[in-house]
Amino acid sequence: MTEQASPARDAAAPPSPTAPVRTAAVIPAAGRGVRLGPGAPKALRALSGTPMLVHAVRAMARSRAVSLVVVVAPAEEVASVRALLQDHALPERTDFRVVAGGETRQESVRAGLDALPEDVTTVLVHDAARPLVPADTVDAVIEAVHSGAPAVVPALPLADTVKEVDPRPAGEPEPVVATPVRARLRAVQTPQGFDRATLRRAHEEVAVSGDGATDDAGMCEALGLPVVVVPGHAEAFKVTRPLDLVLAEAVLARRRANDAF
Repeated sequence: MTEQASPARDAAAPPSPTAPVRTAAVIPAAGRGVRLGPGAPKALRALSGTPMLVHAVRAMARSRAVSLVVVVAPAEEVASVRALLQDHALPERTDFRVVAGGETRQESVRAGLDALPEDVTTVLVHDAARPLVPADTVDAVIEAVHSGAPAVVPALPLADTVKEVDPRPAGEPEPVVATPVRARLRAVQTPQGFDRATLRRAHEEVAVSGDGATDDAGMCEALGLPVVVVPGHAEAFKVTRPLDLVLAEAVLARRRANDAF
C-alpha cells in the first residue's frame, strides 16, 4: 500500500483551472458506529470485501455531476483512509480529499466545507453509513439544487404508523401524546444537497449543543430557509446494526447477479 498521494487522484493539490469543480460531496466518516458492535469504525466495516466507506464514495462518484468527494475521517486515520481510497478504483473524473474531522458530526461537516475549492457551488452531504444509494437518487438531489432549491433531501413515505410519546427510561412504558398523520411524514435519507452559500450560512449561524446537528437540512429549517423533498430509494438505507449489514450484503449480491453493480 503506497503512502504517496497521486496528484491525479488525490485532490490535496488545488484542482486544475482547466477542470473546474462545480458539485462536490462531503462524507463525514469520523464516527465510531458503536451500534454495529466491536471492531473497526463503522465506515471501515467490509461489505462484500470492500469497506463501507469505499462503497459510499463510489456511490457519489457514479454521478457524473460530482467531480470531488471530500471524506472527513478521524484525525488519527487520515493517512490510512487516504491510502485506502488510493487502493480502490474510483472513476477517473472524480478526485478526492481526506481531511480530519471534529468531535461532532456538525464539526466534521464544517471541516469538509472548509476543504472545498472556491468554484464549488453545490454541496452534497452524505452519510458513510448509506453505501448503496443509487446514482439516480444522487442526480435527483443535484438537479433540484440546480433548479433553484437551496436545500434538498431525498426521503421515503413511512410504511408504519408513528406515535409521539413522552419518553421514559429504557424499558418503561411510554405514554402516547400524539399520532401524526402518516401521509405527511417522510423518512429522510442522504445525500442532502445544498447551495454552498446556504449550507455555509447554516453552519455559521446555527449553533447546536451536545452531539451537534445530525441533519444539515434541519439547520437550514432553523434559519427559516425552504427545504424540499425529492423521492428517495429503499436501497439508500442506513447501516447501523448487524442486521443492516446482512441486508446490505443481500442488495450487493442481487446487484452483482443483475450486472447492475
